[in-house]
Amino acid sequence: MEINRKIRSKKLSTRVDLTAMVSVSFLLIIFFMLVGELSKPKIMDLTLPNSCDISCGPIGCFKANRFYTILLDDNNKIITYFGLLELPIQSPKELQYGKNGIRKELFYINKKVREYSASIGKPNNGVIVIIKPSKKSNYANLVDILDEMKIANIDSYSIVDYYTPEETKLLAMK
Repeated sequence: MEINRKIRSKKLSTRVDLTAMVSVSFLLIIFFMLVGELSKPKIMDLTLPNSCDISCGPIGCFKANRFYTILLDDNNKIITYFGLLELPIQSPKELQYGKNGIRKELFYINKKVREYSASIGKPNNGVIVIIKPSKKSNYANLVDILDEMKIANIDSYSIVDYYTPEETKLLAMK
């Protein structure tokens, strides 16, 4: 006599191996952390002059003893003057980029303006630099001059694309 036995299948383990999932998760976390860090905008602080520092009227701009103008032209040419071009405190001169050129001049002018401002009771007033790139100047020149502003600790500067007729003549002469 045979006993009718049911054949039962052997139960397998239902354990899932998550090793590959953990590896992929860590790779994704690292990827998004890296992308997030690289996508942050790299900017340079730009502090513009207060509206009370520059007040222009029918006879011209006031507080010209704080204005230092930088004209950028082609072939890495820099022409600067201190004050107003009509009545300059310092005559226009041509400078070069670098520590013995424009950087040295910026340190000197900023020191003199701060000393003068401290003598009249306004110790935090530094020089106001007006940067005027010409149509012939390149983008690298503008970036270089902005780097010089940062290195020389110039707090207040502005980029202006307007040239007066006198400034155009000055660029043509030098």
